[in-house]
Formats: sequence, C-alpha cells, structure tokens
Amino acid sequence: MNLIIGSIIVTVAVLGGWAAHGGQLILIWQPYEFVIICGAALGAFVIANPMKTIIQVFKAIPRLMGGSTYTKDDYLQLLGLMYEMFSKARKEGLMSIEADIEEPESSPLFEKYPRIAKNHHAVEFICDYMRLVVSGAMNPFELDNLMDIDLETHHEEVAEPSHAVARVADGLPAFGIVAAVLGIVNTMSALDGPIDKIGGLVAAALVGTFTGILLAYGFVGPMSSALERRAEEEAKFFACLKACILANVQGYSPQVAVEFGRKAMASDLRPSFAELESHLRGAKE
Repeated sequence: MNLIIGSIIVTVAVLGGWAAHGGQLILIWQPYEFVIICGAALGAFVIANPMKTIIQVFKAIPRLMGGSTYTKDDYLQLLGLMYEMFSKARKEGLMSIEADIEEPESSPLFEKYPRIAKNHHAVEFICDYMRLVVSGAMNPFELDNLMDIDLETHHEEVAEPSHAVARVADGLPAFGIVAAVLGIVNTMSALDGPIDKIGGLVAAALVGTFTGILLAYGFVGPMSSALERRAEEEAKFFACLKACILANVQGYSPQVAVEFGRKAMASDLRPSFAELESHLRGAKE
C-alpha cells in the first residue's frame, strides 16, 4: 500500500507542481525517451544479474503492494509453536518431537500454527536445528556459530533483490543523460529547420534527463529501500527463532526460552509479557 500511496504523492507533486507553474503536461510525454531509458535500464539489469535474482526481483516488487511481511500475529504463532514444541520435548523426551520435525507437513503441532506452516524457510530452519538438538551432536556454542553462518547466508540471498534494484536506480540518471544526448544529436541535425521544431527537440531531450532522475530518486530508489526493509524484517524474524532455540538448548524452561525470543523482536511488534503469557495459556488449553 505504501508503494501505491508514495507513487501517487510523487507523481502529483511533480506533475501537479509543473502544471500549476504553467507547464503543459503534454510536453513531458516523450514516449521514445521512456523507451530508451527504461529499455537500457532493463537490459543492464538483465546483464548484471543471474536469472535467479531477476526472478526474485519480479516476484518481490508486487509484494510491496501489501503490508509488512511479518505481523505481531506471526510472532505470536511462532512463540506459541516453539513453546509447545519445547514443552512436549521436556515432558515426553526429545524423541517425542522427531515425527513433527521429520514430517512437518503432516504434524498436528505445525497445523495449529498455519502462518508458520506456510513459511517454508521458517519450517526448514526449525526442523533442521531441532533435528540437531534431538541428535545431541552439538553444544550451544557450536549451534550458535552454525546458526549465524546459516542466517548470514540466508540474509544475503534475501537482500540481493534490493541490491539489484539499487544498482538500477544508480544507473537511471546516466541513462537519462544518454537519452538527452541522443535528443541533442537529433536537434543538431535539424538546425536548419524552423525554430519551433528545434525548440521541441531540445525540450524532448531535456525530458530524458528529467525522466532518468525522477525514476531513480522518486520510484526505483525508494523501491530498493523498501525491499531492503523487507529483508531486515525477515532477518529479525529468524533472529527471534534463533534466540528461542538457543535458550532451550541452554536448559531454560519453555516459558523462559520463548521470553528470549520475545526480547529479540522489534519493539513495534513485540507483545507485552502479559499478552504473551495469555497467548501461551491458550496454547496449553
């Protein structure tokens, strides 16, 4: 939603201010300038990035139409799932959760928390590391280091679309200059023509520079920042998950282990202690 609202504000402010100043909007409509700039930017984007990143970008941009990727309900479901899993392992033994982590898609435990069950990255993370916990093959320090390496790699992959879009934003002003230079070349070839034609060609050339700068700083650059923020939100979600698992491995009770996770949350999404306790009490029932 922010993408739509922000784009409208930018467009209205720029074009509305131009029109209010006496400018004619039709003069800005130079489709061939748009073709040069956008086509060159798209081509450079394809050259610079592997197909995996290109697909990620085209999948990620439409998601900016919605709200935040993770909400307070996502975190509450995560903490509820971890609490129940830790409690089951504490009461019935670690082997009691083996079926849940081996086949999460058919686990009644995961089915109770559909928002987590649909997040295949989170499910994979939980199952991989709880499998190591069940096997008893690693101590908390080794597990902490392994999680850091895993999360760093995952964050780099998730953040790559934002970096790719940022590089496009950096190049758009230059592509605007390319379009403007071509427009000036076109103007020079018409110097023996009427003055009104020359003026129109110069105006069209300047629109190229205007378009490149506007697209870079008004649309594509902010989209890159929004994608980067989404990646940071995902990193925070997994940091919460990591804190829960490590606290459990270190011997803390399920209630305290999920409290570690709660403290790892962003302040605007973090439930109060009483709110979390009420949610966990509902999970017990």
